Amino acid sequence: MSAVLRPVNRVLVGLAGLVLVALGGAVLVGALDLPRHWDFSLPSGWPFQGPDDVLLTDADRRRWRHRRWWWPVVIGVLAVLVLVALWWLLGQLRRRRVRDVALADDDPVVLVRGHAVEEALAAEAGALDGVERAVVVLSGRRAAPEVRVTIVLSPGAVPEAVLRRLRTEVLEAGRTSLGLGRLPAEVRLRALRHRAERVG
Repeated sequence: MSAVLRPVNRVLVGLAGLVLVALGGAVLVGALDLPRHWDFSLPSGWPFQGPDDVLLTDADRRRWRHRRWWWPVVIGVLAVLVLVALWWLLGQLRRRRVRDVALADDDPVVLVRGHAVEEALAAEAGALDGVERAVVVLSGRRAAPEVRVTIVLSPGAVPEAVLRRLRTEVLEAGRTSLGLGRLPAEVRLRALRHRAERVG
């Protein structure tokens, strides 16, 4: 995911969280009848005053029924909101994978298959001491790729040493080979899972 979209995602997630928390709190206060149990009063504009309240009253539902434009507008707005939500969700679930990487110092531009770069970096990372398995994924743009590395550590591995060698030996060599000024990387470390052995 590009650096430009990250702040937008954080703002959207924060706003969505605030709206859901506020709406959920308003519903719970009324549905659990907390004002009566805890002896306090709600503001006059509170949407749910008690467990018998509904989101839309009969009068609210029928208010615009005689207007022909009402239901098309409601359905259209809801459809747009659903499409925007789906677009945003798909953007969270997958990052655009780089199919080709452009070698920066070559003219004309020479493209290297992104999958080949991923396999080369994964092989080098997997050969490091303390690494059981490595998976590399390139995302971003072909002229400015980003690397996402998942490292499965062997039992007894020192994470700090693995990260240092990954940065200085693997990622730096990959950046130099591709002729890139920078190669942002996100590294995830995981411990190798194994079954407990029974003793005695």
